[in-house]
Amino acid sequence: MVIRPEVYSFSGHETFVFRYGWMKKAVDATDPDGGNPRVFNEDDAIATLGVGKNMVRSIRHWGLSTGVIEEEAKSRGALIHPTKFGQFIFGPGGQDQFLEDPNTLWLLHWNILSNPQRCTTWHLAFNAVQSNEFTRDQLIHLIEEEIRRRNPKAMPSGNTLKRDVDVFLRTYIPARASRGTVAEDSLDCPLVELQLIEEVAGSGVFQIRRGPKTTLSDSVFVYALIEFWDRTSQQDSLAFTEVAYGKGSPGIAFKLDENSLAERLERLEHITEGDLLYTETAGLKQVYRRRLRQKFQYLEAYYQGTNTLFAVGA
Repeated sequence: MVIRPEVYSFSGHETFVFRYGWMKKAVDATDPDGGNPRVFNEDDAIATLGVGKNMVRSIRHWGLSTGVIEEEAKSRGALIHPTKFGQFIFGPGGQDQFLEDPNTLWLLHWNILSNPQRCTTWHLAFNAVQSNEFTRDQLIHLIEEEIRRRNPKAMPSGNTLKRDVDVFLRTYIPARASRGTVAEDSLDCPLVELQLIEEVAGSGVFQIRRGPKTTLSDSVFVYALIEFWDRTSQQDSLAFTEVAYGKGSPGIAFKLDENSLAERLERLEHITEGDLLYTETAGLKQVYRRRLRQKFQYLEAYYQGTNTLFAVGA
């Protein structure tokens, strides 16, 4: 999870958080069957997506950031198509096309935090903020210090960074509608439902909520754990501390407290049918990988086994 200085990003969203219909719009518009891989560069993109010019760019940004669409190699961003994940959730017969299952929101959140090249502020806010409480200015200062330490030449303008931090906060905190606000501009991001961050009584102090996360299924947790494992280690074991506090880990991304995380890990052997196992021996807490199974199988098992209200294709 190293953030290379040349790929810091603090823009692209056009100051919009993503909306409930946007991910499906992105997948449908770029689908090989009936869509157009060049849709975001076409003159009729506004009519195709049914939004304004700036929102077209924002949908592209959030579709790429959440991993539901991707740029084709060597096309320099001109050609875009849905990912396997995007098709699985939002494509024809998709498992949760209308974001009715909170686990889909957890997956979108996980993908955003796993994409520091496009969502640098999101990544740093969850991975680098040491306290559970912070203010806007403290977060801005932390990001500036990180950039100054890695590559001062990559420092964005003050206004760009402030706007990006504002969009980050609005991703997780409900908007307070004010007089004269356009209804479309006051719509909350779906990730508000996760209740990961809250403002303390209008004080300007924001609190990250650490806890068990009862709406997060074990299957989605396992999916995230395997993805984290695959990109950080080639070993057959992973220390509890890495799962809990490693950069980009499930413990950090989902803000699980240690007890809740341990309880989930203790269920691993049952959930994964023996593929993964958690042990505590002589004070050493480790997760072991006995067999390799594709992480996507856990998502398929979850959505196909859950309520048919959420599993359209089950």
